[in-house]
Order: sequence, then structure tokens, then C-alpha cells
Amino acid sequence: MNLFAILRIALRALMKNKFRSALTMLGIIIGIAAVIAVIAVGQGATVMIQEQVSSIGNNLLIIIPGSISKGGFRPGMGTVSTLTPQDAEVIAKECFYVKELSPVTNSGGQLIYKGENWSTSIQGVATSYLTVGNWKMERGVFFTDSDVRGATKVCVLGVTVVKELFGHEDPVGKIMRIKNMPFRIIGVLGKKGTNMMGQDQDDVVFAPWTTVRRVLQNSSFNTVNMIMISLKSLEMVDRAKEEISAILRQRHHLTPGIDDDFSIMATTELNKMMTSTSGLMTMLLAVIAAISLIVGGIGIMNIMLVSVTERTREIGLRMAVGASGQDILLQFLVEAIVLAGIGGILGILLGGGAAQIVSKVNNWPVLISVSSVLIAFLFSAAIGIFFGFFPAWRAARLNPIEALRYE
Repeated sequence: MNLFAILRIALRALMKNKFRSALTMLGIIIGIAAVIAVIAVGQGATVMIQEQVSSIGNNLLIIIPGSISKGGFRPGMGTVSTLTPQDAEVIAKECFYVKELSPVTNSGGQLIYKGENWSTSIQGVATSYLTVGNWKMERGVFFTDSDVRGATKVCVLGVTVVKELFGHEDPVGKIMRIKNMPFRIIGVLGKKGTNMMGQDQDDVVFAPWTTVRRVLQNSSFNTVNMIMISLKSLEMVDRAKEEISAILRQRHHLTPGIDDDFSIMATTELNKMMTSTSGLMTMLLAVIAAISLIVGGIGIMNIMLVSVTERTREIGLRMAVGASGQDILLQFLVEAIVLAGIGGILGILLGGGAAQIVSKVNNWPVLISVSSVLIAFLFSAAIGIFFGFFPAWRAARLNPIEALRYE
């Protein structure tokens, strides 16, 4: 008997019990749909993480004062002030791998314009921060080196600040107050959106770091909160960290055996960590979802066993007119594969739809790859073969005479 005839008989047998066939496929449909949706959302999350990490800066190193471990005590990074503007200047001059860098001083405060007010983060940066932080200007200009040297009270705004404080009014050229100090707005930054922690990157004000330190922080200390560095190439990260560490240890007079009083982080490391975590969570969820496929496969096996029992006389009659055990085996195996295959196709469609709904409702990117769809379909067919083999083998081993006598 040829394969097309066996396929036609299998479809005819399944169509005789449409409702039972649909219920049998339900486990496969739900399992495949769950796997497809989880993988699509997980891959989309990985892409989003990579985009958000790259939005922080190009080939970026971040130097933060304080060491993770210092003299047996673990104060954590950023708890002590050990970085100075002179550190940044020496690194820029002596480190071959540095493309651009910017000292950063952080502050916060209330912004006031006419009758509106808004509290946000104010970051003091250098003129190179547009390149280092991968920012673009939407309109206006960024401040200049002379503004930094003179601690000029000028600033540029993120689009969220503009929306909350100015509405539809163009803020460029206007005067607003930060901590009751007048600042002239000279530009508006391009939109960046939220980062991987859910923080709005556009809810920010940039001003010269000297202005933030002297005017807003009112600090007499010659320190900065961090130094952000853009490297010439991504491949230079490890060598740049070693060279920068050596420069800072020499400048801070740290002898061998004394822990660093600074910490250097690379966005590539953050990217790898976040991507690895996302991939692990996706894998765990996919494994959990795949359990329902096993349940669906067991359902197929049970229904096929029932079908063998119900069609015992039919099997005996087919054997009596010349059908071999291999023909019977192939017939029931094809029925199981068809059940699992149709369930797999419906599951792929359902999973793709569910992933799109998640994307629309939560504004979460999804990525449905051809490979994941193909693997899901092949896996569903494999389940049909695995769980359909025993019922098919049992049907093929029936004695024709006993099968014909079966009531």
C-alpha cells in the first residue's frame, strides 16, 4: 500500500471522530503554542536588552569610586569619593584605547518654569558626553568647553522634562530655575526611551559638570561621581581596563596588596550578564511549557490505543485480504503523526498570535524565528511518532483470526 493511500485512510479515520480528534490535539496545541510564545517573547527580550545596553554608550567603560572589597570591609561601589577631574584628564592623555571620556557629577532637584515644576535628575557632564553616552540633539545646541571652564549656568533637557514642564512650548532660549538658580536652556536631547531597569532615560537635565558641582552641589571637594569612557574599539575592553587600572592605582598611590579604591565596569559585561539571564529564564519557561507536550503525547497514545481496540475487526479484515503487519503499523503511525502535526500547526498559529498580543498589550518586542517554528513542528511530529508507535505496534501484532472474532 502506498503512502498516499495510507494518509487518505488515516484522515478518513480521524474525521469520523472529529470531536475526539480535536480533544486529542488540544494538549499538543497548548504545548506548542506555549513554547512558541515563550521563545518569541524571550528572544524579543534579548534583542531589547542588547539595544538598551548599546543605547547607554558606545564601547563604554564606567569608572565608579569605591571598591567592592576594601580591607575586608565591603562598602560597595560608589560609597566613597576617590575620583577627580584630574584622573579623567590623565586617562584621556595616557590611555591609547580611549576615544572620548567625560566626568559625571550627579544631583537632583526641582525645576521651575512659570507655574509648573518638575523634580528630576541633573547630571553634570563634559562636552564629549554626546559621543560617550550615545546621545543626539533634537534641537538647539550642546554646551561648549568654555561653558565647562566658566561653570556657566546653561543646560539641555530630555524630552520627558520638556513635556512635563513646557508642554508644547519650545524651551530653547527660555530661563528656568533649578534649586532656585536661573539656568538658560540651550537645547533638547533626542529621545532614548526607558532602559532595562524601566527607568526613563529622557527624564534628565544635562549641565556642565563644573556648574553642577559648584552651583547645585555647592561642593568644595575636587571629586566627581563617575567617569564614563568610550573606547576606540570593542575588542580593546580588557586591555583598556588593565591600562586604566594601572593609571588610577599610580595616581591614587596604591601599593601592591592594597585593593583598588575604584571599580571599572564595561557595558559588554552588563550585556552578557543580562542576555544570559534572559536566555536562562526563557529556557526554563520553555521546558515548563514543553511538559504539556508530553501530556499531549500521552493523550495521543491513549486515544490511539482506544482506536485500535474499536477497530480490531477492521484490522483483522484488512489482514485477511492481504495487508501485512507493516501496513497496519504504518497506518496507525501515520494517524498519530497527522494528529500531532495538525496540532503542531494550530499551536504555532496560536502561539504566534499570543506573542503578538503580549507585544501589543505590554509594548514588548517579540521575535518569531523560522528556526523556532520549524523545530516546534518537527518536535510535534516526533511526539506523534514516539507516542503513536506503541499503539501502532500493538495493532500490527494482532492475530487476524482472533481480530475477526472480536466483538
